[in-house]
Amino acid sequence: MTATAIPESWRPALGPVLQSPPLKALGSFLSSEEASGKAIYPPRGTRLAALELTPLDSVRVVILGQDPYHGAGQAHGLAFSVQPGVRVPPSLVNIYKELQSDLGIPPARHGHLDAWARQGVLLLNNALTVEQGQPGSHQNRGWELLTDAAVAAVAAKSEPCVFLLWGSHAQKKAARVPGLMNGPHLVLKAPHPSPLSAHSGFFGCRHFSKANAFLTEHGRGEVDWRLPD
Repeated sequence: MTATAIPESWRPALGPVLQSPPLKALGSFLSSEEASGKAIYPPRGTRLAALELTPLDSVRVVILGQDPYHGAGQAHGLAFSVQPGVRVPPSLVNIYKELQSDLGIPPARHGHLDAWARQGVLLLNNALTVEQGQPGSHQNRGWELLTDAAVAAVAAKSEPCVFLLWGSHAQKKAARVPGLMNGPHLVLKAPHPSPLSAHSGFFGCRHFSKANAFLTEHGRGEVDWRLPD
């Protein structure tokens, strides 16, 4: 991966990270894995979709995920999102349930979240690739340096943003960013929307309405959380 692979608005923040030994090792690792015949998701050309669809200067909300989906045809570079025509995953089903409870928005019939990304919702996973059927397989391979730098770049913005931290993994990632908790931003925490934890506090967190209220108060405009069919 080269600096030119990074979308232009993110290059000043992320370009230097690509020159680090862990990122160079990550590129070699991915090439080796694919050369050996392993299926890696999402496919090449979509792994930086979150950064491409949401330029740094347009970020209003950050939602942090952990891994891309590890099933065939699911992941396309946005956290929690799946390709059109793919069954909506359980965690996203629960996100839709909370959205309906909070703002009265009926659940979408699909799981494709690019409409959120195009409105300034950065849907960023911690690791940007995964081996088929092996969740967590590309954690601690170097992606974290890049995605930590992306979160830090948003935290350094003077414009107030909202960070939605669902689950301990996202909360630990955000805690690594200096100054995030003391900056101009709104940081909201809740359990992960997974069926294993959603009932322990994700349901009823009202993060969507709280995010919009904060953005409106600071002159940044509401996110339209409805998804087109």
